[in-house]
Amino acid sequence: MKHELHTAFTTPSGDEMIMLPRADYTAMRDALEAMLHHKTMQEVDAGKQEWLTQADILQSLQSPTPLAFWRNKRMISQTQLAATVGVSQSYIANLEAGKRKGDPALFMKLARALSVRIEDLIEHD
Repeated sequence: MKHELHTAFTTPSGDEMIMLPRADYTAMRDALEAMLHHKTMQEVDAGKQEWLTQADILQSLQSPTPLAFWRNKRMISQTQLAATVGVSQSYIANLEAGKRKGDPALFMKLARALSVRIEDLIEHD
């Protein structure tokens, strides 16, 4: 059975969309996941990423935000982190509690200060 690879169309709002068979979508998703896994393993081997222990993972799941987890893992106080990135301690506390949202520039500073990737500080639903 021969399939057309995709069907392109434009929505009424002007967005260009592509429809493709589920098998093609699944193959693309699997290839992307394999590529990301390979990249992650290269970063681990190069020392750019670190392994988390089972205890770390449990602590991460119990932390209100990734920022709170990584700050505690690095053993840095809120006051120290705040001074490093140029905000108040209460701002860091509110970020960690999920009461405030920081802008991308702040999260870049936080990631550098904690020696993590910005992606490590983003909450995933």
